[in-house]
Amino acid sequence: MESQTPVGRKITLNDIAAGCGVSRATVSLVLRGSPLVNKLTRSRVEEELRRQGYVYNRAAANLRRRTSSSIALVLNELANPFFGEFAAGVDETLGEAGFVTLLGNTSESGARQRAVLSSLVEHGPGGIILSPAEGSEARDVLAAVGSHTPVVLFNRELGGTLPEYAHWDRLMLDNQRGTCLATEHLIAQGHRKIAFFGGHDDASSTRERHAGYLQAMQAAGLAVAPHWRIQSTPTRMAAARAAPALFEGETTPTAAVCYNDAVALGLMLGLHHCGRQAGRDFAVTGFDDIAEASMSMPSLTTLSTAPRLRGRQAAHLLLARLRDPLAPASTTIAPVELVVRESSCSLS
Repeated sequence: MESQTPVGRKITLNDIAAGCGVSRATVSLVLRGSPLVNKLTRSRVEEELRRQGYVYNRAAANLRRRTSSSIALVLNELANPFFGEFAAGVDETLGEAGFVTLLGNTSESGARQRAVLSSLVEHGPGGIILSPAEGSEARDVLAAVGSHTPVVLFNRELGGTLPEYAHWDRLMLDNQRGTCLATEHLIAQGHRKIAFFGGHDDASSTRERHAGYLQAMQAAGLAVAPHWRIQSTPTRMAAARAAPALFEGETTPTAAVCYNDAVALGLMLGLHHCGRQAGRDFAVTGFDDIAEASMSMPSLTTLSTAPRLRGRQAAHLLLARLRDPLAPASTTIAPVELVVRESSCSLS
């Protein structure tokens, strides 16, 4: 950024830095409004800017900071159709704003997530939308992206704490209310022995959905057997392999609230191999309402989350952050809606 003097000489950041005895980087931080500069230093730099008549061209600076015109989108399981729809919504909105989306997938691996984030940051994205892998810690994400990269977290919280100056926004689903609604529906269908199936408890979204299930069971005065909680990677194949564990205890459930639709569809396949049929002698609910949910056999009762709309919402949150980097961090809870179909059969 430069300012033209009346006699034609350009005033540079180096001139300002030399005039008040600070580094060029410190002058740049003051011009960008960074909270990293203390008040005394900021005042000294601002006085020198006025003394030398330096005029900061914010529009030009914004253009320079957007040379890559890219935003990184990092997802925990791209094979899940939910995230395909979510990514489409993100890309539509970012494209309308003139950005290109850089896509990364972690497959629920923390090590892979660190590698993907570090690689994408090398391309200089304007910000990151992150659906964290299971067990993600704030310190690891911070180490990969830095505390001043704009970030929107989707659906999962990070373990640990973020520094106050890391203004990361959050877009979360109403996970606990969703599974509470699903469990209440199964109870109304006559089920009393209901399992919670899929996901791992080191993911905040799993803990929230499990809490909603427990809330409904406890409100109805229903006991929960320990072996009715089956943990698995939230994918179709992992769920199918875990299905037999539902029937290994003395008391077997007649229904299951599943972590997501991929898990529910995998469980329905696993039930078939266990000699049971979803929607006939075992009730199943999902979470997400992916396109396949309405077309599966039986069609899947689930929680609608409008994934494409959520993607657009996440992109809008990041764009707002780019416009106002120092705005207070925000948390948005997106609503969910129970969609009743064939898989949640009544207890015969």
